[in-house]
Amino acid sequence: MLWLKALHIMAVIAWMAGLFYLPRLYVYHADAKAGSELAETFKIMEQRLLRIIMNPAMITVWITGIALAGMQGVYLDGWFLAKFALVVVMTGFHMALAKWRRRFAADANTRPNRFYRIANEFPTILMAGIVLLVILKPF
Repeated sequence: MLWLKALHIMAVIAWMAGLFYLPRLYVYHADAKAGSELAETFKIMEQRLLRIIMNPAMITVWITGIALAGMQGVYLDGWFLAKFALVVVMTGFHMALAKWRRRFAADANTRPNRFYRIANEFPTILMAGIVLLVILKPF
């Protein structure tokens, strides 16, 4: 179980790094002129980050997290259900990032960099809630 927990934590770290970094790339991409060399570089960076790091990390988090919850018998505990809900929201945010990446890839982004600056804070709030629930187990 310790190996599974270690893998889970490593996957969480990789996923969170991507969730913090991808919206930051969007902040700069939103200001780049469509079709410019800079915009094309951002497209490659965003695609690779999402497909090579973030997607596999998210899948690993889900698989190892569900396995750990089952092994520890916590899947009906209140704190775990609240954590699970936040992970579902975080997965929804991940999907939104993927949708926004497709818009950038098609040179169809209409949102200003300020939108992505605000979106960049969302995973921090979710992460704080998840960590507090896991460590404190308040209910």
